[in-house]
Amino acid sequence: MSKAVFNMEPFTCPSCVKKIERAVGAIGGVQQVQVLFNSGRVRVEFDERHTNADAVQDIITRLGYPVLSRKVA
Repeated sequence: MSKAVFNMEPFTCPSCVKKIERAVGAIGGVQQVQVLFNSGRVRVEFDERHTNADAVQDIITRLGYPVLSRKVA
């Protein structure tokens, strides 16, 4: 399992959180998604045999939420 943290601007509405959780959680290989509302962080745990941090970031960006930085472990 790999983990990634995506740093973004703090979210302005709870529906943004649900939108990201739903879309990222639907990616094959994603095991867990946690969106931290006030800090603007998205933590994702995924199986690197099925997806990667680039794919997760692409989905987040396509939803209209720019990623400022990320850390993958």
